[in-house]
Amino acid sequence: MMSITGNPLFLQVKQANASVLEDYAGSSVYPHHGRRVVEGQRLLQPASDLFLGWVTGTGGREYYVRQLRDVKITPFIETYDAEMLAIYGNLCGWVLARAHAKSGDPWAIAGYIGKSDRFDEAMGKFALAYADQAERDHAALRAAVRAGLIEVQLER
Repeated sequence: MMSITGNPLFLQVKQANASVLEDYAGSSVYPHHGRRVVEGQRLLQPASDLFLGWVTGTGGREYYVRQLRDVKITPFIETYDAEMLAIYGNLCGWVLARAHAKSGDPWAIAGYIGKSDRFDEAMGKFALAYADQAERDHAALRAAVRAGLIEVQLER
């Protein structure tokens, strides 16, 4: 199948195994692991992939299916000035917050967080540590590319 602009439709079929959280949170309410993944995606995304679904394959293996590439535009953030980067960052945060707001009960979450600033402090520390790790990972990747250990192909 081809889109109106001539782009082919690729469906990705991925095996769905038991959640790593089952040891801690118990089994999912969905006995089919593919369905568990799909329901989670639908919970988080305001508008989900039209082709998102689940299927049982040969040997009883459980899979979920989705569109491989949703013809999304990749922004060239390296060309953004400070103002545009701030706008883009705010939009990303808004989308992320909206997705996560759909996945939980805000009153229960607020109850767990409480009124102290401990959660805010912990999230700030996590964000800084995560950003530092991402920078270290990117530097290691660049070094590996420069050393010829990894071959890259730039998208255009």
